[in-house]
Amino acid sequence: MNRMYVCSCFGVTEQQVQQHAENGARTPRQIASACKAGTDCGSCVRRIQALLGRGACPRHTPSGPGEPVLAELVGRQGPQARGLDEAA
Repeated sequence: MNRMYVCSCFGVTEQQVQQHAENGARTPRQIASACKAGTDCGSCVRRIQALLGRGACPRHTPSGPGEPVLAELVGRQGPQARGLDEAA
């Protein structure tokens, strides 16, 4: 059996990380709680993120021309909304 180690500090394999993910771990912190991977030197955290599908930064969809950037605040009442309206 060929084992690919993710965390050499605690001997955690890719298969173990994937099993913890299947059992509900969604973040490197949750993986660390389950098996200690990522809690010593930290060099495996990026690999754990990649295994969890979190390796890339999320991209935001740009607003189209003429669309307000804070469209969800349009028509909202309260001091924060008024402050935004006044700043515009």
